[in-house]
Amino acid sequence: MLKKIALVAALGAAFAGGLALAQNMPNMQNMPGMQGKSPGQMSMPPAAGGHSGHGAPASGADSPATRAFKAANAKMHKDMDIKYSGNVDRDFVAGMIPHHQGAVEMARVVLQYGTDPEIRALAEGVVREQEKEIAQMRAWQAR
Repeated sequence: MLKKIALVAALGAAFAGGLALAQNMPNMQNMPGMQGKSPGQMSMPPAAGGHSGHGAPASGADSPATRAFKAANAKMHKDMDIKYSGNVDRDFVAGMIPHHQGAVEMARVVLQYGTDPEIRALAEGVVREQEKEIAQMRAWQAR
């Protein structure tokens, strides 16, 4: 189980690092296919084996779980596009609340559609812990 948790953490860090890198690319608008797009609209090319970047077949309709993941992801990225205040503490919290809420929503997709007991338990922990942190950050904002 610890290996899976470490893998999930590593994948999350890699995603966050890639998004941060994309957000700091000054000439991103000059990249092919990126004209008029924000960093949050970047997409990965299909992976080898005829699958998109998230394991869904390249052809055919998305499953209900995939649609739910996509909706949660789109909402999270929209909500993370905050107006920066220049105060690093405020900006961190303002961006992290929707980031954590996105993790909660993705975990709820697993709880609705997932079948692996270990991953379901991991998702339950994500919901529990992320909701605690969201409450902590909202309390900090209120002060």
